[in-house]
Amino acid sequence: MYEILAPAGNRECALAAIDSGADAVYLGYAAFSARAGAENFDLTALGEIIARAHLFGVKVYVAMNTLVKDEEMQEFLSCLVRVHNLGADAVLLQDIFLGKFIHERYPDIVLHLSTQAGVNNVYGARLAKECGFSRVVLARETSLREIEEISSVIETEVFVQGALCTCFSGQCYLSSFAGGNSGNRGRCKQPCRKKYRYDAGGEKLSYALSLSDLSVGEKVHALATAGVYSFKIEGRMRRPEYVAAAVRYYKKLFAGGDASREFSDLRRTYNRGNYTAGLAFGQDGRLLSPLVQGHIGEKVGVVKVVGGKYYVPSAFRPQAGDGFKLLRQGEEVGGGSFLAADRQGFYLSSRARLKNGDGVFLTTDTALAARLLSEHRQYPLEAEVFASENAPVRVRCAGREFCSDFALQPAKSSPLRAEELRECFRKTDGLPLDVTVSVRLFGNCFAPKSQLNAFRREFFAAVWRMLTASGNTLYEYTPAKFDLIPPMPANERKKRAVIGTRFDGIRADIYICKPADYSSDEAYDFSTEAGEKFLYLPPFMSSDDLRAAARNADKFDGIYAEGTYGVLCAREWGKKLFAGTGFNLTNACAVAAVAAEKGYYALSKELSFAEQKPLAGQNAFVLSAGSVKVMDLIYCPFARKCADCEKREFYTLTDEEGRRFPVRCYRAAGACRFEVFNCAPLAAAQDFANALTDISALPMPVSKGITAHCFERESLKELLPQSTAGHSRGGVL
Repeated sequence: MYEILAPAGNRECALAAIDSGADAVYLGYAAFSARAGAENFDLTALGEIIARAHLFGVKVYVAMNTLVKDEEMQEFLSCLVRVHNLGADAVLLQDIFLGKFIHERYPDIVLHLSTQAGVNNVYGARLAKECGFSRVVLARETSLREIEEISSVIETEVFVQGALCTCFSGQCYLSSFAGGNSGNRGRCKQPCRKKYRYDAGGEKLSYALSLSDLSVGEKVHALATAGVYSFKIEGRMRRPEYVAAAVRYYKKLFAGGDASREFSDLRRTYNRGNYTAGLAFGQDGRLLSPLVQGHIGEKVGVVKVVGGKYYVPSAFRPQAGDGFKLLRQGEEVGGGSFLAADRQGFYLSSRARLKNGDGVFLTTDTALAARLLSEHRQYPLEAEVFASENAPVRVRCAGREFCSDFALQPAKSSPLRAEELRECFRKTDGLPLDVTVSVRLFGNCFAPKSQLNAFRREFFAAVWRMLTASGNTLYEYTPAKFDLIPPMPANERKKRAVIGTRFDGIRADIYICKPADYSSDEAYDFSTEAGEKFLYLPPFMSSDDLRAAARNADKFDGIYAEGTYGVLCAREWGKKLFAGTGFNLTNACAVAAVAAEKGYYALSKELSFAEQKPLAGQNAFVLSAGSVKVMDLIYCPFARKCADCEKREFYTLTDEEGRRFPVRCYRAAGACRFEVFNCAPLAAAQDFANALTDISALPMPVSKGITAHCFERESLKELLPQSTAGHSRGGVL
């Protein structure tokens, strides 16, 4: 058994998915969706789509997968209950601990854990199951081996087609800190799709962080063998024809037929810089798409300049409305539109100055779009109509009988004919029903057409409700009560915790140590001043990484984890937990669940001080100074072979505005991974919680100063003159 899961950013895309044979669709509710830029669905539109989908046995999963702030909790839970009561088959959440609360309060609401939660190992999967989730949407970086292991623990959903985030999901703050729009709140401005340059491998600006689109193709069979149940197509921001093409392509692959035509259709509807099979199957040279941004379509020919005109010898026959993109040596030089055609090819119009040999790629195929969206599913229905004098009209359908509230009268003239009744009940008032009508007419009877039409509408409305009725348990929402988090005593000395790779001369209460190589036992040996010592675990950790970390856990007092999988690691290893900023704790519900683990916790770095303060209990930390990690890259951004690499610890990423982002390299499971830090360090001293300082990307003299003065705003500004206050004053929307 398997499920092809299609995206629906709007009604047209949802219908395209249903009509093309998707087994399930996922879409966003108007509030709390991680794709705020999609049209999404209000309750009325959502109810309509759920009813239509259920008519054809298609499930509907509703994404409410943004991080929820404390002041939004009542609205969120109220919306959640309404969405469930409409008949949603599942709700997607990012906050695993909020899911635990929901499961305890509303046990019949089916919960799927969003890819934003970053599950990529069995510890994360086991925690999701413990918190009441029935399915996890795995991180796109999860290896095939890990997928198989996780699928034995909980039902899995895996992306097989569409855009890839360059950062490990749920851990991207580049849009947030560089532009004030949080991806975790559904407002990502996609700064990763802009141009940058590294100080390694050339100084030319390119789309250095932009990844090709994912297309696993025939490898879906390997995923199925590994135990994956749901095969997810990304694209809630894309057009209906893309949705239709992607669904048909994967249906054809699973059916075992030749899918070359369907793959061509898919390339023409959307294709960002060729395709990659993704990190589940190991990094390949097509992962990055540094030369071209956006849809490049499918190549249909090359330019031949003839008499100052642009001719394209080709078997493809375009028509008015078709669009083209022109590439030269892999880089975009402009767009084109169709002018005229002959038997051997066609002419293009372009504002760009084209040359012989420029590649011509079809990006808008109007005939294809019309073909892909031409099919509309109809539900077969048989209706038997009975009509006789002095009796109501009766209709037997779907095992039930429906009667009019009026009786047919003896006809004085022009009695009803069977064909009239048949034609009346063939009209479905826009419902996707294919009705076969049989009529049994007795005697000469009559009724005004207005009465018959009104009864027909009532009949079909009743049949529709019957056919699309939800089996969900109906819940009544009552405002939830959350326990207040006891604040830190005013007279208690606040602790300093520092994250770094070396701590020479630094004085702190807690040292959070980052190994240079998680596979090397020697890399776990850290010398620090007196104080608690915690092992830093990044958000992405494979089983091999975790086994190496477990071997060395006895060298530390606890673990500082950026991923929620750390909860179970800490329990199993018998270590104190420090829940890092990567837990994205934004509400009292999540904080209470983490605080119950009896360790430390860091509040979300996207909250303002005013939002953090009510959540700051005795063991709470706030990132107050130093480096701000904005991305985790689980791939090599240089696309090189290791033998050719400079193997530096730090690189610099520079954007088009000249802003410089430090990039730290470390190793895990035998491969390089990278942390990208904000272009400006943080200077945001506070006095209501323990202070967390990150010195990962700062010089040691500066690190000593900011660790010592992390509670002093003016001292921090002096030490970090080019600093930012981050979101401490205003938070993010």
